[in-house]
Amino acid sequence: MKQQKEVTIKEQAKSAAGVKAVFISLQQIFSRMSVKNSLNVLSKLNQKEGIDCPGCAWPDPSHRSKLGEFCENGVKAIAEEAMEKKADPAFFAKHSVQDLQNQSDYWLGQQGRLTHPMILRENDTHYSPISWKEANKIIGQELNNLNNPNEAAFYTSGRTSNEAAFLYQLFVRMYGTNNLPDCSNMCHESSGVALSKTVGIGKGSVTLDDLYKAEVILIFGQNPATNHPRMLACLEKAKKNGAKVIAINPLKEAGLINFKNPQNATGVIGSGVDIADYYLQIKINEDVALLKAIMFKLFKLSENKPEILDQDFINNKTAGFKEFKEEILSYNLESLINKTGITTQEIDAVVELLANNQKIIACWGMGLTQHVNGVDNIQEVVNLLLMKGSIAKEGAGTCPVRGHSNVQGDRTMGIAEKPSKALLDKISENFGFTPPKEHGYSVVEAITAMYHKNVKVFIGMGGNFLSAAPDTNYTTQALQNCNLTAHISTKLNRSHLTPGKTALILPSMGRTDKFEKNGKAQFITVENSMGVVHSSKGVLTPPSKEVESEPVIVANIAKATLKNSKVDWDFLTDDYNNIRDLIDKTIEGFENFNERVKQPIGFELPNGSRTGNFTTPNKKANFTVNQLGNIAPASDEYIMMTTRSHDQFNTTIYGLDDRYRGIYNGRMVVFMNREDVAKNNLKKGDKVTLYNNYNNMNRQVDGFSVVPYDIPKGCVATYYPESNPLVPIDLIAHSSHTPSSKSIKVKIKK
Repeated sequence: MKQQKEVTIKEQAKSAAGVKAVFISLQQIFSRMSVKNSLNVLSKLNQKEGIDCPGCAWPDPSHRSKLGEFCENGVKAIAEEAMEKKADPAFFAKHSVQDLQNQSDYWLGQQGRLTHPMILRENDTHYSPISWKEANKIIGQELNNLNNPNEAAFYTSGRTSNEAAFLYQLFVRMYGTNNLPDCSNMCHESSGVALSKTVGIGKGSVTLDDLYKAEVILIFGQNPATNHPRMLACLEKAKKNGAKVIAINPLKEAGLINFKNPQNATGVIGSGVDIADYYLQIKINEDVALLKAIMFKLFKLSENKPEILDQDFINNKTAGFKEFKEEILSYNLESLINKTGITTQEIDAVVELLANNQKIIACWGMGLTQHVNGVDNIQEVVNLLLMKGSIAKEGAGTCPVRGHSNVQGDRTMGIAEKPSKALLDKISENFGFTPPKEHGYSVVEAITAMYHKNVKVFIGMGGNFLSAAPDTNYTTQALQNCNLTAHISTKLNRSHLTPGKTALILPSMGRTDKFEKNGKAQFITVENSMGVVHSSKGVLTPPSKEVESEPVIVANIAKATLKNSKVDWDFLTDDYNNIRDLIDKTIEGFENFNERVKQPIGFELPNGSRTGNFTTPNKKANFTVNQLGNIAPASDEYIMMTTRSHDQFNTTIYGLDDRYRGIYNGRMVVFMNREDVAKNNLKKGDKVTLYNNYNNMNRQVDGFSVVPYDIPKGCVATYYPESNPLVPIDLIAHSSHTPSSKSIKVKIKK
């Protein structure tokens, strides 16, 4: 890969957003799009019946700002998706695959929108154009030549619409497999598993209105300023209403310290709003120890003040309390506190807040989910809420903050390697075939199967699979072992350059592109992080006439693959209302879909954890007994977490700066505690190698610049995907199989 210039390291920022964010946003979009198109898109971004942002899944408020209902990273996402530069056939004729492999992820993303289907045939050096008809024929032939359908895997990215996702899973199940790995497997799968077990639904329970009414908001392992910037405006409003915010995160993040809202005077000319009332810089993956210590103290306080616990809720709505309480009180409190790396005084301040309030919301990101004990982390969060009765009531509950704009909707539509019996029964009833019942491959299982040549065809609906996946070198080999890799994409990315024997790039429309069929403008739908389904309608002309919508791409692959299909795929894509009619009949909660989605703010899906009608087998919310984190690094090892820069969303790199952390012009950095820097005789900017050995497999990445930083001793942080080669393919969360990208043992050498 092409080397970057020397990284510049400056002081960490003390606040997020402000007027500077506005200028950078406009600079980003105006440098990639005409002013006319830029203003056209921004005026409709996240507005009612407008364009849903292709970035994060943070929900839209009922009242939308006329100044703009978007954030800096939302504008960057639009600028990336709708850029007017094009990666057309002439581009691919100029650049060989090897040449492109040597470029950075950032450079690849700046080459523009894909315009034509492209093929890389075995032994070719360059991608070349291919017709859609021929591309679909190749996919159909490869799929039908397999020994059985389980030799193919069908990946889905979180930006895929409900309509495309529904058709995709229907096609895949008609083909005969449940191999539907998706990006949920790599991010919030631990949340889904834990919440399904404890409260009966793998989604959060709160609404935006609940956040405005909360008394205490806990934020675990999350950096809103970069990953969900509009959340900061919500926290600002919550604080004005009296809420206290507790941030629990190893890194000191600017957005959790102070927020300057560029839409009000305080953020423009004032000092902004302090977000975190308490900031607990916990050691990496010691959240269960912290929660157990907090709950231990709450139990002790309740001996004299029983009202601290919601005994009515515990008695009437929960199960497993006795075993849970006994387990918590069996610990040595001092040992728990020592594991966290924070002081008793810090914990006591939080305990006092929790003891005296009932309206408590717990928010979390991948700082909780991407660990071997990720499911335990979430279940322990739920335990705290249950003992306080802080769920299924106004201003209280669970809030997993999803990282992509329709990752939750894709799962609702049936993109799941472990489908429910209810879904399969409905598919059978509505479509006249018996779908496969055996579980398919998750992401890690699919990669392993490709590596061992048990999966021979890989089709990716959106995303950048290689850069998102763990163990980069292993995943590279896995993809290259395939007979065919096909990626449905808007732009060039690293995955296109890791081909199977034959590789296809299929150019698709994005959220900003308008799609018309038979003279009628179509819209798609998405589900946000809080279970609201709403429409999204593009306004820009696609980059070429060869670019197709995702539902049409899926339908045409299905037609080329399936024999004697009872589904009229052309009828479905002639009018997306026809797809929604089928979703209406198949997916619970989507009754009268086409009518309800006409509401400007969309509609809420059923959620038993929101109403207190828990849908667990025992119809109760369940307390659980959870294990402490147990990484146990050696004396010369550090625990590494991967993270995003501010110029990044998932695997899309917007630029080479991370101004909130003081990093400019580069991404190969390792954030270290200042005492650890000194202990290793290092100094700011020194070049180091990170390496490890799991299961006798040596992994190493060179060229990190040392950044002394406010992070607990023994902990380090790096950006992904650059550090993904250090994440072992088989180091995954129990039950959820999520890669443990946030707690990796590494050693450091100069």
